[in-house]
Amino acid sequence: MAILRLISLLLLVLTCAGVGAAELVVIVSARNPLSALRPEQVADIFLAQTGRFPGGDEAMALDLPVGSPLRDEFYNKVAAKSPALMKAYWTKMVFTGRGQPPRELANSIAVRKMVAENPSMIGYIDRAALDASVKAVLVTR
Repeated sequence: MAILRLISLLLLVLTCAGVGAAELVVIVSARNPLSALRPEQVADIFLAQTGRFPGGDEAMALDLPVGSPLRDEFYNKVAAKSPALMKAYWTKMVFTGRGQPPRELANSIAVRKMVAENPSMIGYIDRAALDASVKAVLVTR
């Protein structure tokens, strides 16, 4: 467990230092029938515009914590929204009763584990955290 924390910390430091942008992957459980999603489909799920995958199955998004460089990069690339725009978006959605933000988990490993256990979940992680328990349905560069 300490090694995993060390690896996560190293990835965070490298990302923050600009040594190399992390390659993000949007993941679903290996048991989910999906093979690919378009960026706009992912954005619709993460922005609570839909609660379903394209085939009609339930979709529940999982997020990384506010302030995480991976989270900022994800929303910038998939939804073209900065952290400030995301905060304003969710404030409005919650206030008007039109949606709740995705559940937040501590890191890519926690997201991967939860997604692997539930075919209705979708998340995003650093590609380095990818394993056979999940599959990438979108790769951002």
